[in-house]
Amino acid sequence: MTTLSTHVLDTAHGCPAVAVALTLSDAEGRVVFLGETNADGRCPGIPPVVPGRYRLSFEVAAYFRARGVDLPDPPFLDVVTIDFGIAAGGGHYHVPLLVAPYAYSTYRGS
Repeated sequence: MTTLSTHVLDTAHGCPAVAVALTLSDAEGRVVFLGETNADGRCPGIPPVVPGRYRLSFEVAAYFRARGVDLPDPPFLDVVTIDFGIAAGGGHYHVPLLVAPYAYSTYRGS
């Protein structure tokens, strides 16, 4: 089994993104985990995963609206999805999301 973590940083405000709802799904679209980021922008409780393809979906428009950001309708970024793979061999995968209302980036962290 492989451990997985994520961290959401709000680059528009220069802080962790608190209370971002997220969903982890497997390759067949089955929900593996539902969660929300904490005060540090992290989401504890993601269960260990087996090798395969996964999708993390982050509800970023709802987060920015809750912060009082005036977004157009529809927003440029509503739900950011990151499709990624977990290779055989175990270890730890970290998938951070750096996000603003009009841009995001990700990478494999440590």
